[in-house]
Amino acid sequence: MEEGGGVVRLKGCVKNYDWGRPGKESRVARLYSRNTGDHTIEQDKPYAEFWMGTHDSGPSYLVKGAAENGLALTLKNWIESNPSVVGDKIVNKWGSNLPFLFKVLSVAKALSIQAHPDKDLATRLHSELPDVYKDDNHKPEMALALTEFEALCGFISLEELKLIVQTVPEIIEVVGNACAEQVLDLNEDGEKEKVKLVLQSVFTEIMSASKDMIAEVIARLISRLHIKNQARQLTEKEQVVLRLEKQYPADVGVLAAFLLNYVKLKPGEALYLGANEPHAYIYGDCVEIMATSDNVVRAGLTPKHRDVKTLCSMLTYRQGFPEILNGTAVNPYTMRFIPPFDEFEVDRCILPEKSTAEFPAILGPSIFLVMEGEGTMNTSSDEIVCEGDVLFAPANTSITVATSSGLHLYRAGVCSSFLDK
Repeated sequence: MEEGGGVVRLKGCVKNYDWGRPGKESRVARLYSRNTGDHTIEQDKPYAEFWMGTHDSGPSYLVKGAAENGLALTLKNWIESNPSVVGDKIVNKWGSNLPFLFKVLSVAKALSIQAHPDKDLATRLHSELPDVYKDDNHKPEMALALTEFEALCGFISLEELKLIVQTVPEIIEVVGNACAEQVLDLNEDGEKEKVKLVLQSVFTEIMSASKDMIAEVIARLISRLHIKNQARQLTEKEQVVLRLEKQYPADVGVLAAFLLNYVKLKPGEALYLGANEPHAYIYGDCVEIMATSDNVVRAGLTPKHRDVKTLCSMLTYRQGFPEILNGTAVNPYTMRFIPPFDEFEVDRCILPEKSTAEFPAILGPSIFLVMEGEGTMNTSSDEIVCEGDVLFAPANTSITVATSSGLHLYRAGVCSSFLDK
């Protein structure tokens, strides 16, 4: 296959983590089946993530006319042989790996309470525990809602923290009266550092408590909430806590959820998750894009490896509700979501009937995913595209997308501000 000369079709990769939605209702399963022609989707098996990119744990493959020694050619290997398809700026900074990993997630059950290390911490963790932290890269990420999408993200404000200490006795059981008093005595004015230290102390006490203590406390919490539910409607956070406990009985993450913001995104809204910020996705479908890395520090709502000490020490303990991103219009049908990092950005393009959108040539590569509908993608020739199609557009390729019936697609690429430097 020659480099350049239009878009290249890709086959993505699927991940069947246990928090995924069952095949019969998973958007990930549907996209994967249409993308690969694999019609053996198991109705009750969880289909969690659809991956597009050069990550070694789930590489994308070129679809046609590209085989080496009878083996399918990965996107990564093709880029290595044809570096001009990603452009000089990308090669100089990241080599033949795309700096971003593009995904679709179908979430039925909460993911772990986790955070991603910054570059310095990632380097140290990788050198100390290479079997757990397998690379030295940071992993900022962004989730863009396809359906209503629920998540826990960042710490609640001081005002809310005081309310939680006053209304959730089980938290005091774990952290002790002295710690609770410290919270109630805090004043935001001029005490930012002190507030941070007290919040860190509360969170660390909870996350470090013994399994037996947490199991007992959560049993009492759930019993109390069921009784309260007879007398009044439970708060949103209380309802979330009950849901989490059903999924992860006696897990410390159920209690820790009280300290985190509960966020509901509408379709087309996004959440940016920077380094060292705690978060957990709870339910819904989203497009996700992140720096290419496996680095996750987990400490709750998970059967996987937990690193409580690292998580509690690495967090920023920044408080307040996270910013919800609505994107910036780049043409009448396309919103662009740009994080404060070089590695990635995402475009969401919804074309109504009989409309056209232009994606001008840029100095870096793009991956396009058709989420719904059908239409044409024109570079040097017309490509008919429909739901599940994934296409790699080399650097310096201008693209026109058109549809007669309607088309919903996403483009992932390197951040424009980096390319324009």
